[in-house]
Amino acid sequence: MNHEQAGCCRSRRAMLAGTGAVGVAALTGCATYGQSTAAPPAPAAAPAGSGDPSADPSGSAAAGGGDVGTPALTTLADIPVGGGQIFADAGVVVTQPTAGNIKAYSSTCTHQGCTVTSVADGVITCACHNSVFDIADGSVRSGPAGAPLPAANVTVDGDAIRLA
Repeated sequence: MNHEQAGCCRSRRAMLAGTGAVGVAALTGCATYGQSTAAPPAPAAAPAGSGDPSADPSGSAAAGGGDVGTPALTTLADIPVGGGQIFADAGVVVTQPTAGNIKAYSSTCTHQGCTVTSVADGVITCACHNSVFDIADGSVRSGPAGAPLPAANVTVDGDAIRLA
């Protein structure tokens, strides 16, 4: 092989390497093509009972036992008697075992840390492994969970239910 042939091979290698770099640069430019650089729009206010602790469905802070600076988690009307509602973002389940009797528990199952999935017919259920808890005291009705759901502190202020 003479020097002319060796130079030819180096040129091909350089050309292929350069073509690869140009292709990568082109793809990098395409990755952002058409994407906006503007900030995303602010989220809309969450509806009552959505699990968003920043939503205040009561409309105002009524005088009572709650901290008026704490937004309402939900309202009494949104918690069915004999059932409840899961507020995964706030990490709580709010139940109403009997009319006017509000209870709250951690929404984290004590078996393996899944978020509980439903509240109905007097029980809180975790669908991950089918643990079932009582809405009146958080106790285990059926396993595999071996420990009750820890109680959470909420206050009832008029119709508003707030995390304490």
